[in-house]
Amino acid sequence: MYDVIVVGGRCAGAATALLLARRGLRVLVLERARFPSDTLSTLYIHQPGVDRLARWGVLEEVRATGCPPLERVSFRAPGLLLTGPAPVWGAATGGLAPRRYALDAILARAAARAGAEFRDGCSVTGLLWEGGAVAGVRYTTPRGGADRARARLVVGADGRHSTVARLVGAPYLRDDGRLTVALYTYWSGLPGDGLGLYSGQGAGAALVPTQDGLTLVNVQLPRATAGLTRESAPRAYLAGALRACPELAEPLAAARQEDRLFRCTDLPNFFRRAHGPGWALVGDAGHHKDPCGAQGIGDAFAQAELLAGCLADAVDDPGLTAKALRRYAEERDRRWTPPYESNLAFARLTPTEEHLEVLRRGETDPLFRDRFFRALAGLPDGEPTAGG
Repeated sequence: MYDVIVVGGRCAGAATALLLARRGLRVLVLERARFPSDTLSTLYIHQPGVDRLARWGVLEEVRATGCPPLERVSFRAPGLLLTGPAPVWGAATGGLAPRRYALDAILARAAARAGAEFRDGCSVTGLLWEGGAVAGVRYTTPRGGADRARARLVVGADGRHSTVARLVGAPYLRDDGRLTVALYTYWSGLPGDGLGLYSGQGAGAALVPTQDGLTLVNVQLPRATAGLTRESAPRAYLAGALRACPELAEPLAAARQEDRLFRCTDLPNFFRRAHGPGWALVGDAGHHKDPCGAQGIGDAFAQAELLAGCLADAVDDPGLTAKALRRYAEERDRRWTPPYESNLAFARLTPTEEHLEVLRRGETDPLFRDRFFRALAGLPDGEPTAGG
């Protein structure tokens, strides 16, 4: 009997397992993929997420992958350029963008060192129930066999198409549909020492330096973009990048594309109910928003920390567990609703002239620029701090 079974072993699941195992709980992680493996992602981790990696003791291992510190930020829009140092937050002097095959494996190893049992290549196929509450899972093993495991709590950390959410029938509290399509690939030979963000009418783009001297270039287009097929995607990708920022034409022409073009059309915006008898959802399983703000990894870390903190020593007592999960759900919805609303507005890819004019007026004001970059990173307004 485990205290907690975590379904999904990437950012949200491995972080949840790590923090619960460090509290002395017996934790099993079941991950469908075989590690190390990649997954669709725009990679970027804002400063709060980087600071959590430091507090969890894995930041140096992440840095050792070769992903550069992204200590400058640039934001371009029509008639506007805001550029400067990234705000400092705790141990983070900027963002990081490790490849997911590296980051996820680092977190999984950290969870295992903390005492969690990590099994990859295992797909959950069903739940065990007892007295109307989830009491464990059924799953397939890497060699095609079947097994089951029991636990006091099952946590779904298995992404926006969560099997756990489907099996428990977790209802949507809010569903705002799909607004954009993301197209990205990796380039060599692009200049830049920080995060580059670009916004135009009907398109957004981001340049995100990662490991191995590569830069991920992501382009967001409206989901309703006419004629966007798999065959037309490469043309739409380049056209969208130039619509977001015409100044990208020369550096992209001089750079070299080093991977295939990744295309993601399934980018929903929702909140699901976060808990029920014997189960909870964390990360994208319970709340997903368009990746235009690059908040997904940071959200996963923060929600894992919130869930572990609420549970504390409560899993031995069903009544205390229920109270802890209600507290987790209420806090999740309270904290994540305002940035969700802001992200929805950004994902519509239609910056108004009034908003752009406000930004232009603050273009030469260092305090305004810092407040803007803090907002992008999900930091509270105020002066930069080294104390978090």
